[in-house]
Amino acid sequence: MAEGRVTDTGQAEQVGGLSVVATSTDGIRVLSLAGEIDHHTGDQLRRALDVTGAVRPRIVIDMCQVTFMDSTGINILIAAYRAVTEAGGRLRLAGPTDSILRVLQIVGVDDIIECHPNIEQPRGT
Repeated sequence: MAEGRVTDTGQAEQVGGLSVVATSTDGIRVLSLAGEIDHHTGDQLRRALDVTGAVRPRIVIDMCQVTFMDSTGINILIAAYRAVTEAGGRLRLAGPTDSILRVLQIVGVDDIIECHPNIEQPRGT
């Protein structure tokens, strides 16, 4: 992101094959993921996406370093999208690799959750 204030929340966690780094930029929570999203790493992503008690949460998930995602990841993203929109917020995906984007397209997640080519694209959040 070229402009804006970036706050590192210091939340970096790695379980198995997934790393999650949470930062905040102008009130938008950015989750930078690296590795695999599957049955073994899903709980970590669920915790990072928890919006319990949040008012109008705005979240961008940077997926440019995600190398694998199965149905666990799809279900987590859909559940997170529902929770965020019910709280009056917005959830966006940014920078999925070609293979991850293909998975999102096959199951139609890209029709539900806005997906941008990279983190720099306007997110409308």
